Amino acid sequence: RRAQRAPHPDCIFTRNRFNMAAQISKKRKFVADGVFYAELNELLTRELAEDGYSGVEVRVTPLRTEIIIRATRTQNVLGVKGRRIRELTSVVQKRFKFAEGAVELYAEKVANRGLCAVAQAESLRYKLLGGLAVRRACYGVLRFVMESGAKGCEVIVSGKLRAQRAKSMKFKDGYMVSSGNPTRVYIDSAVRHVLLRQGVLGIKVKIMKDYDPSGKVGPKEPLPDIVIVHNPKAGDE
Repeated sequence: RRAQRAPHPDCIFTRNRFNMAAQISKKRKFVADGVFYAELNELLTRELAEDGYSGVEVRVTPLRTEIIIRATRTQNVLGVKGRRIRELTSVVQKRFKFAEGAVELYAEKVANRGLCAVAQAESLRYKLLGGLAVRRACYGVLRFVMESGAKGCEVIVSGKLRAQRAKSMKFKDGYMVSSGNPTRVYIDSAVRHVLLRQGVLGIKVKIMKDYDPSGKVGPKEPLPDIVIVHNPKAGDE
């Protein structure tokens, strides 16, 4: 009989990637964390789409891994007497082979859903699935985003909108930066797909937040091309 080979140590490390005692290369750790986040985000996007799911944040502490789910309707995420969040915790624990009590899920309400691109893309998706006209649905989202205090907004819908020939429709309002570091800081974007009878429509929502010195509603750092001219002092001529 052939001798059984010992399992490759990387298999063990990937399974216990949050156990800091395990020796693991930095490259493998970052890749494993990225795959974990991507799969978790995909699961929650499909499960909580109707409850205004807006993203997830993973915090690793020495005792446990905390997963914070951001949503517009947190009560629906929690479920009756917290039943749904317990079910999600159990699913995540079994799928990623966490130890009992090593993972905890929390629900956090989105402060301003009008400035959240994921929430608006999902909202537009359900409007189109409900049979609302594309132009009317997009203008509704655009108006709501701008009224919520955004500096600019762009909605792109592409696919077979009316005729058999596919085309793209773009709706814009306000001010939007498209290059440089401000796109990382100021722009929040989301892409969703709508499966309609005639084919698949693609939705892309981009929201540019306004500058906020407190950092609550928008980014703290100002745009690099903003120049502030101060009034001369009384002694200066």
